[in-house]
Amino acid sequence: MRSSALKLKEQKTNIPQVPSMATSEDHSSKQHSLSSSSPVVVVMVPFPAQSHLNQLLQLSHVVTSLYDIPVHYVSSALHNSQVKSRASTLLHHSPKIHFHDFPTPYFLSPKPTKTPDNFPSHLIPAFEASVHLRQPFSALLTKLSTTARRVVVIHDNLMSYVVQDTASLAPNSEEFVFHCISSISRFSSIRDAKGIGFEADQDNQPKVPSLKGCLDPRFIAFKDKQMPFMRRNKSGHLYNACRFMERDFLEFILEKEREKDESVKIWAIGPLETVTTFKKIPLNSINNVSEKLYCLEWLEKQKPKSVLYISFGTTTFLEDKQIEEIAIGLEKSKVNFIWVLRDADRGDVFDDQKVGGRQLPKGFEESIKGKGLVVREWVPQLEILGHPSTGGFMSHCGWNSCLESMSLGVPLLAWPMHSDQPMNAALVTEFIKVGLKVREWEKRDELVSSSVIENVVKRLMASNEGDEIRKKAEELGGELRKATAEGGISRIELDSFISHITR
Repeated sequence: MRSSALKLKEQKTNIPQVPSMATSEDHSSKQHSLSSSSPVVVVMVPFPAQSHLNQLLQLSHVVTSLYDIPVHYVSSALHNSQVKSRASTLLHHSPKIHFHDFPTPYFLSPKPTKTPDNFPSHLIPAFEASVHLRQPFSALLTKLSTTARRVVVIHDNLMSYVVQDTASLAPNSEEFVFHCISSISRFSSIRDAKGIGFEADQDNQPKVPSLKGCLDPRFIAFKDKQMPFMRRNKSGHLYNACRFMERDFLEFILEKEREKDESVKIWAIGPLETVTTFKKIPLNSINNVSEKLYCLEWLEKQKPKSVLYISFGTTTFLEDKQIEEIAIGLEKSKVNFIWVLRDADRGDVFDDQKVGGRQLPKGFEESIKGKGLVVREWVPQLEILGHPSTGGFMSHCGWNSCLESMSLGVPLLAWPMHSDQPMNAALVTEFIKVGLKVREWEKRDELVSSSVIENVVKRLMASNEGDEIRKKAEELGGELRKATAEGGISRIELDSFISHITR
Protein backbone atom coordinates (compact mmCIF):
# COMPACT_ATOMS: atom_id res chain seq x y z
CA MET A 1 0.00 0.00 0.00
CA ARG A 2 2.77 2.36 -0.96
CA SER A 3 1.78 5.97 -1.60
CA SER A 4 3.65 5.89 -4.92
CA ALA A 5 1.78 8.90 -6.27
CA LEU A 6 3.91 11.28 -4.20
CA LYS A 7 5.87 13.54 -6.56
CA LEU A 8 7.85 16.58 -5.51
CA LYS A 9 9.82 19.23 -7.31
CA GLU A 10 13.53 18.75 -6.63
CA GLN A 11 12.99 15.14 -5.56
CA LYS A 12 15.78 12.85 -6.76
CA THR A 13 15.07 9.61 -8.54
CA ASN A 14 17.60 7.53 -6.66
CA ILE A 15 16.95 8.02 -2.96
CA PRO A 16 19.45 6.18 -0.73
CA GLN A 17 18.14 3.26 1.26
CA VAL A 18 17.73 3.60 5.00
CA PRO A 19 20.96 2.58 6.76
CA SER A 20 21.38 0.13 9.61
CA MET A 21 18.63 -2.26 8.58
CA ALA A 22 19.33 -5.34 10.71
CA THR A 23 18.73 -8.22 8.32
CA SER A 24 21.20 -10.87 9.38
CA GLU A 25 22.34 -10.15 12.93
CA ASP A 26 20.76 -12.37 15.56
CA HIS A 27 19.66 -9.79 18.11
CA SER A 28 17.87 -12.20 20.44
CA SER A 29 21.11 -13.29 22.09
CA LYS A 30 22.52 -9.79 22.26
CA GLN A 31 19.56 -8.15 23.95
CA HIS A 32 20.27 -9.89 27.27
CA SER A 33 24.08 -9.86 27.08
CA LEU A 34 24.87 -6.45 28.53
CA SER A 35 26.95 -6.88 31.65
CA SER A 36 26.45 -4.82 34.76
CA SER A 37 29.91 -3.32 34.26
CA SER A 38 29.01 -1.79 30.89
CA PRO A 39 25.28 -1.10 30.86
CA VAL A 40 23.38 0.98 28.37
CA VAL A 41 20.59 3.10 29.80
CA VAL A 42 17.93 5.04 27.93
CA VAL A 43 16.56 8.42 29.01
CA MET A 44 13.18 9.40 27.56
CA VAL A 45 12.24 13.09 27.51
CA PRO A 46 8.61 13.53 26.34
CA PHE A 47 6.78 16.75 25.54
CA PRO A 48 4.02 17.42 28.14
CA ALA A 49 0.95 16.71 26.00
CA GLN A 50 -1.02 13.48 26.37
CA SER A 51 -0.33 12.03 22.91
CA HIS A 52 3.40 12.78 23.21
CA LEU A 53 3.63 11.44 26.75
CA ASN A 54 1.83 8.30 25.67
CA GLN A 55 3.97 7.52 22.63
CA LEU A 56 7.27 7.79 24.51
CA LEU A 57 5.77 5.69 27.31
CA GLN A 58 4.92 3.04 24.72
CA LEU A 59 8.48 3.16 23.41
CA SER A 60 9.75 2.89 27.00
CA HIS A 61 7.65 -0.24 27.47
CA VAL A 62 9.01 -1.75 24.25
CA VAL A 63 12.64 -1.05 25.17
CA THR A 64 12.30 -2.52 28.64
CA SER A 65 10.04 -5.49 27.91
CA LEU A 66 11.48 -6.68 24.58
CA TYR A 67 15.14 -5.78 25.07
CA ASP A 68 15.64 -5.70 28.83
CA ILE A 69 17.17 -2.22 28.82
CA PRO A 70 16.38 0.11 31.73
CA VAL A 71 14.61 3.36 30.87
CA HIS A 72 14.51 6.65 32.77
CA TYR A 73 11.37 8.62 31.93
CA VAL A 74 11.83 12.35 32.60
CA SER A 75 8.97 14.79 33.04
CA SER A 76 7.34 17.07 35.58
CA ALA A 77 5.78 15.42 38.62
CA LEU A 78 2.38 16.56 37.33
CA HIS A 79 2.71 15.02 33.87
CA ASN A 80 4.23 11.81 35.18
CA SER A 81 1.17 11.47 37.40
CA GLN A 82 -1.02 12.12 34.38
CA VAL A 83 0.58 9.45 32.23
CA LYS A 84 0.64 6.92 35.08
CA SER A 85 -3.05 7.43 35.82
CA ARG A 86 -3.95 6.67 32.19
CA ALA A 87 -1.64 3.71 31.56
CA SER A 88 -1.55 1.69 34.75
CA THR A 89 -1.68 -1.72 33.04
CA LEU A 90 1.16 -0.89 30.68
CA LEU A 91 3.27 0.21 33.65
CA HIS A 92 2.42 -2.93 35.59
CA HIS A 93 4.27 -4.87 32.90
CA SER A 94 7.18 -2.40 32.68
CA PRO A 95 9.03 -2.58 36.02
CA LYS A 96 12.26 -1.23 34.51
CA ILE A 97 10.79 2.19 33.69
CA HIS A 98 12.13 4.64 36.28
CA PHE A 99 10.09 7.84 36.53
CA HIS A 100 11.81 11.07 37.51
CA ASP A 101 9.33 13.62 38.86
CA PHE A 102 10.91 17.03 38.47
CA PRO A 103 9.40 20.33 39.59
CA THR A 104 8.35 23.09 37.23
CA PRO A 105 7.18 26.58 38.13
CA TYR A 106 3.51 27.25 38.74
CA PHE A 107 1.60 27.83 35.49
CA LEU A 108 -1.93 28.89 34.70
CA SER A 109 -4.36 26.10 33.86
CA PRO A 110 -7.30 27.86 32.20
CA LYS A 111 -10.43 26.16 30.91
CA PRO A 112 -10.35 25.21 27.23
CA THR A 113 -12.14 27.69 24.97
CA LYS A 114 -12.74 28.27 21.27
CA THR A 115 -9.81 29.91 19.46
CA PRO A 116 -9.59 31.24 15.87
CA ASP A 117 -7.22 28.45 14.78
CA ASN A 118 -8.81 25.75 17.00
CA PHE A 119 -5.40 25.22 18.60
CA PRO A 120 -5.51 24.26 22.33
CA SER A 121 -3.98 27.56 23.42
CA HIS A 122 -4.99 26.92 27.03
CA LEU A 123 -2.16 24.33 27.20
CA ILE A 124 0.60 26.74 26.18
CA PRO A 125 1.44 27.77 29.80
CA ALA A 126 2.14 24.11 30.57
CA PHE A 127 4.30 23.81 27.45
CA GLU A 128 6.26 26.93 28.38
CA ALA A 129 6.87 25.63 31.91
CA SER A 130 8.56 22.53 30.47
CA VAL A 131 11.72 24.47 29.53
CA HIS A 132 12.57 24.52 33.24
CA LEU A 133 13.31 20.80 33.07
CA ARG A 134 16.70 21.63 31.53
CA GLN A 135 18.58 21.82 34.83
CA PRO A 136 17.14 18.70 36.53
CA PHE A 137 17.54 16.72 33.29
CA SER A 138 21.17 17.80 33.08
CA ALA A 139 21.78 16.75 36.69
CA LEU A 140 20.29 13.31 36.04
CA LEU A 141 22.29 12.92 32.84
CA THR A 142 25.52 13.77 34.62
CA LYS A 143 24.81 11.17 37.29
CA LEU A 144 23.85 8.43 34.83
CA SER A 145 26.89 9.08 32.65
CA THR A 146 29.20 8.11 35.52
CA THR A 147 27.56 4.72 35.99
CA ALA A 148 26.70 3.67 32.42
CA ARG A 149 28.87 2.76 29.46
CA ARG A 150 26.47 4.65 27.21
CA VAL A 151 23.55 6.95 27.94
CA VAL A 152 21.02 7.06 25.12
CA VAL A 153 18.81 10.16 25.21
CA ILE A 154 15.59 9.88 23.20
CA HIS A 155 13.68 13.13 23.26
CA ASP A 156 10.63 14.65 21.67
CA ASN A 157 11.60 17.21 19.05
CA LEU A 158 9.78 19.86 21.11
CA MET A 159 12.08 19.20 24.08
CA SER A 160 15.24 20.11 22.19
CA TYR A 161 15.84 23.12 24.44
CA VAL A 162 15.74 20.94 27.56
CA VAL A 163 18.34 18.44 26.27
CA GLN A 164 20.70 20.99 24.71
CA ASP A 165 23.53 20.20 27.17
CA THR A 166 23.61 16.47 26.46
CA ALA A 167 26.85 16.28 24.47
CA SER A 168 28.80 18.68 26.69
CA LEU A 169 27.78 17.02 29.97
CA ALA A 170 28.02 13.37 28.92
CA PRO A 171 30.71 12.43 26.39
CA ASN A 172 29.42 8.84 26.50
CA SER A 173 25.92 9.90 25.42
CA GLU A 174 24.03 9.65 22.15
CA GLU A 175 21.01 11.75 21.29
CA PHE A 176 18.05 10.64 19.18
CA VAL A 177 14.95 12.59 18.20
CA PHE A 178 11.59 10.85 18.52
CA HIS A 179 8.89 12.22 16.23
CA CYS A 180 5.38 11.88 17.67
CA ILE A 181 3.83 13.08 14.44
CA SER A 182 3.24 11.17 11.22
CA SER A 183 5.79 11.17 8.43
CA ILE A 184 3.31 12.96 6.17
CA SER A 185 3.13 15.77 8.76
CA ARG A 186 6.91 16.01 8.97
CA PHE A 187 7.00 16.05 5.17
CA SER A 188 4.53 18.94 5.13
CA SER A 189 6.62 20.91 7.63
CA ILE A 190 9.84 20.43 5.64
CA ARG A 191 8.11 21.24 2.37
CA ASP A 192 6.66 24.47 3.77
CA ALA A 193 10.03 25.53 5.21
CA LYS A 194 11.86 24.88 1.93
CA GLY A 195 9.15 26.26 -0.32
CA ILE A 196 9.05 23.08 -2.38
CA GLY A 197 6.13 22.86 -4.76
CA PHE A 198 3.80 19.91 -5.06
CA GLU A 199 3.23 18.36 -8.48
CA ALA A 200 -0.20 16.84 -7.97
CA ASP A 201 -2.63 18.69 -10.22
CA GLN A 202 -1.41 17.27 -13.51
CA ASP A 203 -1.53 13.72 -12.16
CA ASN A 204 -4.86 14.20 -10.41
CA GLN A 205 -3.22 12.97 -7.22
CA PRO A 206 -4.07 13.98 -3.64
CA LYS A 207 -2.44 16.97 -2.04
CA VAL A 208 -0.84 17.23 1.39
CA PRO A 209 -2.23 20.17 3.41
CA SER A 210 0.08 22.90 4.64
CA LEU A 211 0.88 23.43 8.31
CA LYS A 212 0.30 27.16 7.82
CA GLY A 213 -2.66 28.37 9.84
CA CYS A 214 -2.74 25.25 12.02
CA LEU A 215 -0.77 26.62 14.99
CA ASP A 216 -1.21 29.35 17.59
CA PRO A 217 1.37 32.20 17.28
CA ARG A 218 2.44 31.61 20.91
CA PHE A 219 3.11 27.97 20.13
CA ILE A 220 5.11 28.98 17.05
CA ALA A 221 7.20 31.21 19.35
CA PHE A 222 7.72 28.22 21.66
CA LYS A 223 8.86 26.13 18.68
CA ASP A 224 11.18 28.91 17.55
CA LYS A 225 12.91 28.77 20.95
CA GLN A 226 13.63 25.09 20.30
CA MET A 227 14.76 25.61 16.71
CA PRO A 228 18.50 26.25 17.23
CA PHE A 229 18.75 23.01 19.19
CA MET A 230 16.55 21.07 16.74
CA ARG A 231 19.00 21.90 13.97
CA ARG A 232 21.99 20.41 15.72
CA ASN A 233 23.17 17.09 14.32
CA LYS A 234 21.72 14.16 16.21
CA SER A 235 22.70 10.51 16.24
CA GLY A 236 19.45 9.67 14.46
CA HIS A 237 15.70 9.97 14.23
CA LEU A 238 12.90 7.63 15.31
CA TYR A 239 9.43 7.73 13.78
CA ASN A 240 6.29 6.09 15.13
CA ALA A 241 5.52 5.19 11.53
CA CYS A 242 5.52 2.20 9.21
CA ARG A 243 7.21 2.04 5.81
CA PHE A 244 4.39 -0.11 4.51
CA MET A 245 2.13 2.94 4.89
CA GLU A 246 4.38 6.03 4.63
CA ARG A 247 7.40 4.92 2.61
CA ASP A 248 7.55 7.86 0.17
CA PHE A 249 7.26 10.44 2.92
CA LEU A 250 10.01 8.75 4.95
CA GLU A 251 12.29 8.60 1.90
CA PHE A 252 11.74 12.31 1.29
CA ILE A 253 12.57 13.10 4.92
CA LEU A 254 15.74 11.00 4.74
CA GLU A 255 16.86 12.80 1.60
CA LYS A 256 16.41 16.21 3.20
CA GLU A 257 18.11 15.13 6.45
CA ARG A 258 21.08 13.86 4.45
CA GLU A 259 21.52 17.27 2.90
CA LYS A 260 22.59 18.36 6.40
CA ASP A 261 24.35 15.16 7.47
CA GLU A 262 25.18 12.34 5.03
CA SER A 263 25.48 9.79 7.84
CA VAL A 264 22.10 10.46 9.44
CA LYS A 265 20.01 7.43 10.37
CA ILE A 266 16.24 7.15 10.43
CA TRP A 267 14.28 4.25 11.90
CA ALA A 268 10.55 3.77 11.32
CA ILE A 269 9.51 1.57 14.24
CA GLY A 270 5.74 1.88 14.41
CA PRO A 271 2.96 1.59 15.03
CA LEU A 272 4.11 1.21 18.63
CA GLU A 273 0.45 0.66 19.51
CA THR A 274 0.55 -2.78 17.90
CA VAL A 275 3.61 -3.76 19.95
CA THR A 276 2.36 -2.60 23.34
CA THR A 277 -1.41 -2.72 23.34
CA PHE A 278 -2.87 -4.94 20.64
CA LYS A 279 -3.68 -7.67 23.13
CA LYS A 280 -6.83 -7.11 25.14
CA ILE A 281 -6.32 -4.74 28.03
CA PRO A 282 -7.50 -6.05 31.41
CA LEU A 283 -10.55 -4.23 32.74
CA ASN A 284 -8.59 -2.83 35.68
CA SER A 285 -6.37 -0.77 33.37
CA ILE A 286 -8.43 2.41 33.69
CA ASN A 287 -9.33 4.07 36.97
CA ASN A 288 -13.06 4.41 36.28
CA VAL A 289 -13.97 0.71 36.30
CA SER A 290 -17.74 1.24 36.41
CA GLU A 291 -17.65 3.42 33.29
CA LYS A 292 -15.49 0.87 31.50
CA LEU A 293 -17.69 -2.02 32.39
CA TYR A 294 -20.78 -0.14 31.24
CA CYS A 295 -19.23 0.74 27.85
CA LEU A 296 -17.98 -2.77 27.18
CA GLU A 297 -21.11 -4.48 28.44
CA TRP A 298 -23.18 -2.23 26.17
CA LEU A 299 -20.94 -3.14 23.20
CA GLU A 300 -21.45 -6.83 23.91
CA LYS A 301 -25.15 -6.40 23.13
CA GLN A 302 -24.59 -4.84 19.69
CA LYS A 303 -24.22 -6.47 16.28
CA PRO A 304 -20.74 -6.90 14.74
CA LYS A 305 -19.34 -3.76 13.08
CA SER A 306 -22.51 -1.81 13.89
CA VAL A 307 -21.23 0.79 16.38
CA LEU A 308 -19.61 4.13 15.56
CA TYR A 309 -17.14 5.29 18.21
CA ILE A 310 -16.83 9.09 18.49
CA SER A 311 -14.00 10.84 20.31
CA PHE A 312 -12.09 14.02 19.57
CA GLY A 313 -9.09 13.42 21.81
CA THR A 314 -7.72 15.29 24.78
CA THR A 315 -7.19 18.76 23.28
CA THR A 316 -10.29 19.49 21.20
CA PHE A 317 -12.84 22.07 22.27
CA LEU A 318 -16.25 22.00 20.58
CA GLU A 319 -18.76 24.80 20.95
CA ASP A 320 -22.25 23.97 22.21
CA LYS A 321 -23.80 24.64 18.80
CA GLN A 322 -21.47 22.11 17.16
CA ILE A 323 -22.23 19.55 19.84
CA GLU A 324 -25.93 20.06 19.15
CA GLU A 325 -25.43 19.47 15.41
CA ILE A 326 -23.48 16.26 16.10
CA ALA A 327 -26.24 15.02 18.39
CA ILE A 328 -28.98 15.71 15.85
CA GLY A 329 -26.97 14.14 13.03
CA LEU A 330 -26.28 10.99 15.03
CA GLU A 331 -29.89 10.60 16.04
CA LYS A 332 -31.12 11.03 12.45
CA SER A 333 -28.56 8.54 11.12
CA LYS A 334 -30.12 5.78 13.27
CA VAL A 335 -26.62 4.29 13.65
CA ASN A 336 -25.55 2.85 17.00
CA PHE A 337 -22.77 4.86 18.65
CA ILE A 338 -20.60 5.51 21.68
CA TRP A 339 -19.81 9.21 22.01
CA VAL A 340 -17.11 10.36 24.41
CA LEU A 341 -18.21 13.87 25.30
CA ARG A 342 -15.68 15.23 27.76
CA ASP A 343 -13.98 18.57 28.14
CA ALA A 344 -10.50 18.92 26.70
CA ASP A 345 -7.63 18.44 29.12
CA ARG A 346 -6.39 21.40 31.08
CA GLY A 347 -2.67 21.95 31.51
CA ASP A 348 -3.20 20.41 34.93
CA VAL A 349 -5.58 17.50 34.37
CA PHE A 350 -6.01 17.13 38.13
CA ASP A 351 -7.19 20.70 38.51
CA ASP A 352 -10.62 20.95 40.11
CA GLN A 353 -13.02 20.93 37.18
CA LYS A 354 -16.51 19.64 36.82
CA VAL A 355 -16.98 16.80 34.35
CA GLY A 356 -20.11 16.58 32.23
CA GLY A 357 -20.83 20.27 31.84
CA ARG A 358 -21.34 20.13 28.05
CA GLN A 359 -25.01 20.42 27.19
CA LEU A 360 -26.85 18.13 24.79
CA PRO A 361 -30.24 18.88 23.19
CA LYS A 362 -33.08 18.43 25.63
CA GLY A 363 -34.33 14.86 25.64
CA PHE A 364 -31.48 13.58 23.46
CA GLU A 365 -30.08 10.99 25.85
CA GLU A 366 -33.57 9.65 26.52
CA SER A 367 -34.35 9.38 22.81
CA ILE A 368 -31.19 7.39 21.98
CA LYS A 369 -31.53 4.77 24.73
CA GLY A 370 -30.61 1.40 23.32
CA LYS A 371 -29.08 2.99 20.20
CA GLY A 372 -26.40 5.26 21.61
CA LEU A 373 -24.25 5.86 24.64
CA VAL A 374 -22.84 9.21 25.79
CA VAL A 375 -19.79 8.91 28.04
CA ARG A 376 -18.29 11.84 29.93
CA GLU A 377 -15.25 10.17 31.47
CA TRP A 378 -11.92 8.76 30.33
CA VAL A 379 -12.64 5.46 28.50
CA PRO A 380 -10.57 2.45 27.37
CA GLN A 381 -10.28 3.53 23.74
CA LEU A 382 -8.29 0.51 22.58
CA GLU A 383 -10.81 -1.88 24.09
CA ILE A 384 -13.62 -0.06 22.30
CA LEU A 385 -11.79 0.08 18.95
CA GLY A 386 -10.80 -3.57 19.27
CA HIS A 387 -14.31 -4.78 20.08
CA PRO A 388 -16.05 -6.80 17.33
CA SER A 389 -19.11 -4.52 17.53
CA THR A 390 -17.13 -1.39 16.59
CA GLY A 391 -17.25 -0.60 12.89
CA GLY A 392 -16.04 2.99 12.63
CA PHE A 393 -14.33 5.85 14.47
CA MET A 394 -15.19 9.56 14.13
CA SER A 395 -11.95 11.23 15.15
CA HIS A 396 -9.97 14.46 15.24
CA CYS A 397 -7.16 12.45 13.60
CA GLY A 398 -4.50 12.89 16.24
CA TRP A 399 -1.66 10.54 15.35
CA ASN A 400 -2.23 8.34 18.41
CA SER A 401 -5.89 7.82 17.49
CA CYS A 402 -5.09 7.23 13.82
CA LEU A 403 -2.51 4.57 14.62
CA GLU A 404 -4.77 2.85 17.13
CA SER A 405 -7.69 2.80 14.72
CA MET A 406 -5.68 1.66 11.70
CA SER A 407 -3.80 -1.00 13.69
CA LEU A 408 -7.10 -2.47 14.79
CA GLY A 409 -8.61 -2.32 11.30
CA VAL A 410 -11.26 0.30 12.09
CA PRO A 411 -12.04 2.91 9.37
CA LEU A 412 -12.17 6.59 10.27
CA LEU A 413 -14.47 9.54 9.81
CA ALA A 414 -11.81 12.23 9.67
CA TRP A 415 -12.57 15.57 11.35
CA PRO A 416 -9.21 17.33 11.87
CA MET A 417 -9.06 20.37 14.15
CA HIS A 418 -5.48 21.74 14.28
CA SER A 419 -1.72 21.04 14.21
CA ASP A 420 -0.76 17.84 12.36
CA GLN A 421 -4.33 16.55 12.20
CA PRO A 422 -5.20 17.76 8.65
CA MET A 423 -2.13 15.97 7.28
CA ASN A 424 -3.10 12.77 9.11
CA ALA A 425 -6.63 13.09 7.75
CA ALA A 426 -5.25 13.39 4.21
CA LEU A 427 -3.18 10.24 4.72
CA VAL A 428 -6.24 8.33 5.96
CA THR A 429 -8.79 9.52 3.39
CA GLU A 430 -6.77 10.29 0.25
CA PHE A 431 -3.56 8.26 0.27
CA ILE A 432 -4.43 4.94 1.91
CA LYS A 433 -8.21 5.41 1.67
CA VAL A 434 -9.37 3.84 4.92
CA GLY A 435 -11.73 6.63 5.88
CA LEU A 436 -14.01 9.44 4.80
CA LYS A 437 -13.84 13.19 5.41
CA VAL A 438 -16.47 14.72 7.66
CA ARG A 439 -15.75 18.08 6.04
CA GLU A 440 -13.10 19.65 3.83
CA TRP A 441 -10.18 21.21 5.72
CA GLU A 442 -10.66 24.45 3.79
CA LYS A 443 -14.08 24.80 5.47
CA ARG A 444 -12.74 24.34 9.00
CA ASP A 445 -14.15 27.66 10.19
CA GLU A 446 -17.70 26.67 9.27
CA LEU A 447 -20.22 24.89 11.46
CA VAL A 448 -20.66 21.27 10.34
CA SER A 449 -24.41 20.77 10.00
CA SER A 450 -26.40 17.84 11.31
CA SER A 451 -27.31 16.84 7.74
CA VAL A 452 -23.63 16.59 6.76
CA ILE A 453 -22.92 14.48 9.85
CA GLU A 454 -25.94 12.26 9.20
CA ASN A 455 -24.87 11.68 5.59
CA VAL A 456 -21.23 10.83 6.28
CA VAL A 457 -22.14 8.53 9.18
CA LYS A 458 -24.54 6.61 6.93
CA ARG A 459 -21.93 6.40 4.16
CA LEU A 460 -19.45 4.70 6.47
CA MET A 461 -21.76 2.63 8.66
CA ALA A 462 -24.71 1.74 6.42
CA SER A 463 -23.65 1.51 2.76
CA ASN A 464 -21.74 -0.70 0.32
CA GLU A 465 -19.13 2.06 0.12
CA GLY A 466 -18.61 1.84 3.86
CA ASP A 467 -18.32 -1.94 3.71
CA GLU A 468 -15.55 -1.67 1.11
CA ILE A 469 -13.67 0.90 3.21
CA ARG A 470 -14.05 -1.31 6.27
CA LYS A 471 -12.63 -4.28 4.37
CA LYS A 472 -9.64 -2.20 3.25
CA ALA A 473 -9.10 -0.96 6.82
CA GLU A 474 -9.12 -4.53 8.13
CA GLU A 475 -6.52 -5.53 5.54
CA LEU A 476 -4.36 -2.55 6.53
CA GLY A 477 -4.66 -3.46 10.22
CA GLY A 478 -3.40 -6.95 9.45
CA GLU A 479 -0.39 -5.58 7.56
CA LEU A 480 0.49 -3.14 10.35
CA ARG A 481 0.36 -5.90 12.94
CA LYS A 482 2.61 -8.04 10.75
CA ALA A 483 5.04 -5.12 10.42
CA THR A 484 5.60 -4.94 14.17
CA ALA A 485 5.65 -8.70 14.77
CA GLU A 486 8.94 -10.60 14.84
CA GLY A 487 10.48 -10.45 11.37
CA GLY A 488 8.20 -7.62 10.21
CA ILE A 489 9.55 -4.49 8.55
CA SER A 490 9.07 -2.24 11.60
CA ARG A 491 10.39 -4.85 14.05
CA ILE A 492 13.52 -5.25 11.91
CA GLU A 493 14.10 -1.50 12.13
CA LEU A 494 13.48 -1.54 15.87
CA ASP A 495 15.98 -4.40 16.26
CA SER A 496 18.39 -2.38 14.12
CA PHE A 497 18.05 0.62 16.41
CA ILE A 498 18.60 -1.47 19.53
CA SER A 499 21.65 -3.10 17.93
CA HIS A 500 22.99 0.37 17.17
CA ILE A 501 22.67 1.72 20.70
CA THR A 502 23.99 -1.48 22.36
CA ARG A 503 26.92 -2.00 19.94
